[in-house]
Amino acid sequence: MTGSPSTCGAVFLACHDAAASGVLIRRSDKNDKEFHFQNWVADRIEEAGFRVHPPKRNSYPDFALVDHFEGYEVKGLKHPGRHLDFDCNSQIANGSHQGRSIYYVFGRYPARTSSNEYAVEDLVICHGDFLNADRTYEHLNKSFAGFGSFGDIKVRDRKMYIAPTPYSLTEGTEGEFTLIAPVGSACAANPELTLAGELERMESDRVVTDYSFNLRTNTLNTEESVNPTAGSEHRFLAFRAKGGSDREVRMKQPRRFPAQRTWSDVDDYQES
Repeated sequence: MTGSPSTCGAVFLACHDAAASGVLIRRSDKNDKEFHFQNWVADRIEEAGFRVHPPKRNSYPDFALVDHFEGYEVKGLKHPGRHLDFDCNSQIANGSHQGRSIYYVFGRYPARTSSNEYAVEDLVICHGDFLNADRTYEHLNKSFAGFGSFGDIKVRDRKMYIAPTPYSLTEGTEGEFTLIAPVGSACAANPELTLAGELERMESDRVVTDYSFNLRTNTLNTEESVNPTAGSEHRFLAFRAKGGSDREVRMKQPRRFPAQRTWSDVDDYQES
């Protein structure tokens, strides 16, 4: 394995060039709601010259590279439709997993089409740290017994997360093909990429550290603590393919969820 240079520039350019050449997403049938865009991205990774480990259902990331300590997690989004946040099923978004740098691939495609072939409308590849820079948290599913009238039912605490997409965090990415990488990435030296913006995210003053669920009242409560790295700045660069759009990419005003979210709030964010 090699650790550098990053593969993200080559994968991004393969995605951009394929879309510009009219290479379409192809789904097997109308019931294919998961793998059509993943397969399109997999072909681009292969075209860029990188091998991936055979993907497994529900594995993370979707594509782990064989010869590089990097991986790609793919999120296809219908348009129009939900695009400001996405579900992270049992794996919180961040930029590192088991020693690999993780990049997220967000691509939007038509929601209302009867065809089984359609174009990628826009795309963002971003380093996972742009979504969440905390690498200390370890996701674990826990359970306990003793629930129910006979006391022999287990309750499984399976945490699921909802994270913002780059479309929520930035201006200038809708309708475009954009790569977002950390400052210092080898992408800056790629002659086929041009700088489209400088982005910065600052860590919040407080973070949620505990939560509890009352089984009698069906209420969820959280507790916050001071963030030990509050105010830390994480800087990123946005790139476009050379000769493409010169539209600037900028940060939007921070979008915050309510401090206490109910299950109905979460349901409102689910894509039908």
